[in-house]
Amino acid sequence: MKKLALIIPALAMVAIAPQAALAKASGITMSQARAIALKAAPGRVEKAEREREGGGERYSFDIRQGNRIHEIGVDVRTGRIVEDKFEPLNARD
Repeated sequence: MKKLALIIPALAMVAIAPQAALAKASGITMSQARAIALKAAPGRVEKAEREREGGGERYSFDIRQGNRIHEIGVDVRTGRIVEDKFEPLNARD
């Protein structure tokens, strides 16, 4: 019975370790990226998504600022802004 009591916690640690490594390897969270985007372009987030573009992954935010959309892309791994452009409201897909 004592062996079983030692094995179960050990197995739990094996299951948790890969999840922690995956979270660390994935870079920043959507919430962190949103804060970065809103600091660069204050407004109301109308659309947020994680996408693969230009050979890398990024979070993309469409932020409404008056009568235009400010599109900010934030690199998933580094948190750097990789896209910063404006679109008129009627140009949205």
